[in-house]
Amino acid sequence: MFDYSARPELLKDRVILVTGAGRGIGAAAAKTYAAHGATVLLLGKTEANLTQVYDEIEAAGHPQPVVIPFNLETALPHQYDELAAMIETEFGHLDGLLHNASIIGPRTPIEQLSGENFMRVMHVNVNAMFMLTSTLLPLLKLSQDASVVFTSSSVGRKGRAYWGAYGVSKFATEGLMQTLADEVDTVAPVRSNSINPGATRTSMRAQAYPGENPLNNPTPEEIMPVYLYLMGPDSTGINGQAFNAQ
Repeated sequence: MFDYSARPELLKDRVILVTGAGRGIGAAAAKTYAAHGATVLLLGKTEANLTQVYDEIEAAGHPQPVVIPFNLETALPHQYDELAAMIETEFGHLDGLLHNASIIGPRTPIEQLSGENFMRVMHVNVNAMFMLTSTLLPLLKLSQDASVVFTSSSVGRKGRAYWGAYGVSKFATEGLMQTLADEVDTVAPVRSNSINPGATRTSMRAQAYPGENPLNNPTPEEIMPVYLYLMGPDSTGINGQAFNAQ
């Protein structure tokens, strides 16, 4: 497990947007960031899930989060612009962006993977992530110390059979992370890195490995050290790197 111990006020006064914040790793990250002082913007498609995370953060006495229902599969360009305008009006800038939301799609040989399924996975995992990044980058540049964290996968670092669209989308994720890192290096107070969470006890993992005993994998909460490290000031200057949570 990534070895890092965060001080309690690590993210005090920071504004951080988390995609896919309604459950799994996204929900754990949102609650962890809030517990360390951040105002967290909870973005996801299922409002009921976001509201539950909101209620848990509120009940714990952490900074009041913001629920942002937003469907990455269907969102149009003007909706990204409206999201950025809302954040600018409410907060004036953005200190952190965790790209966590993604879909797995069918695990099947490329020969049997439909174009429709391939394009759906690429749209949610790559196109929407690009749109969010490019639209929110001006707000990140207004921060004194901003961090963009991309969620990768082992199959996005070395290709593996039957991971088709998902694997390709994670290679693209690494590419976007590296491209952004090179563009902001030394010219903006923004850093760009990726995390491979590894096998974690989530519904997506269960979907990918239905025969696996989930209790053998760590919970999302147990892999949070690297998420805290990359989102806080201790990683200032770390840019363009691919991290493993485990």
